[in-house]
Amino acid sequence: MEVLTDWSAVLGSAFTQFAARAGQYLPSLLGAFVLLLVGWFVARVMRSLAVRAAVGVDRVLARLTASGGTERAKLPQSSARVLGSLVFWLILLFFITAATQVLGLNAFTAWLAGVVNYVPTLFSGALIIGAGFLLSRLARDLVVATSSVSGSRQRELLGRTVQAVILVTALLVGADQIGIKVTFLVIIAAIAGGSVVVSVALALSLGARTYVANLIGGHHLRHSFSVGQTVRMGGFEGRILDLTPVAVVLETEEGRVTLPAKVYGEEAIVLRIGEKT
Repeated sequence: MEVLTDWSAVLGSAFTQFAARAGQYLPSLLGAFVLLLVGWFVARVMRSLAVRAAVGVDRVLARLTASGGTERAKLPQSSARVLGSLVFWLILLFFITAATQVLGLNAFTAWLAGVVNYVPTLFSGALIIGAGFLLSRLARDLVVATSSVSGSRQRELLGRTVQAVILVTALLVGADQIGIKVTFLVIIAAIAGGSVVVSVALALSLGARTYVANLIGGHHLRHSFSVGQTVRMGGFEGRILDLTPVAVVLETEEGRVTLPAKVYGEEAIVLRIGEKT
């Protein structure tokens, strides 16, 4: 009986201590639960507002780019949902941090506080990148719609070039705002851009070599010969009908022949006796 009495006393004391501690901890637990419930509700409301804001921005872009027959600048379908989810979890994270502080979980609270303190920096960087994306799309459509360059392909290329420049700039600025060291990225971008410029210049120089040779030859042909003279050049003999900047037109027995003006510097040109230069 004495053993049972001792066990009963021990269990009663333990239960009393547990009840006392639970009574002390219960208000904090209820407060944390209320904070999480309020945070969940606020996060859902803000997610809905963020999705509506994204749809509103999409409509504004549609109105701005509706004229001119250009392709409509439209946000991807998943962008609104991604933005809404991001807002939801950011707000919920803030309330979770407050709940852990109420519960007295100091180590976890300190870690979450560091994450929450970094959120504004992360959000500002993401905002810069997102604004750069929207601005680049709008700038591309405006350039395509208002450019005086002839040809749809040329206008589209010019518009995409403007879009790429704005987007790369926004990415670099946003990454720097977040805290990412962009010096290395800038060096890589500069090397890549320089390589592209050199490649384009080389391609243009090689492709324009024949055209430049014809321009030079046409200049000398117009100073050395005149319309109406009879010459033999490039394996053809006939009367000169026209001297264009890049070609010479001959009237031969077989018909009209157009020769590239670069023949002036590549082959001998025979002027019929009795003709004057």
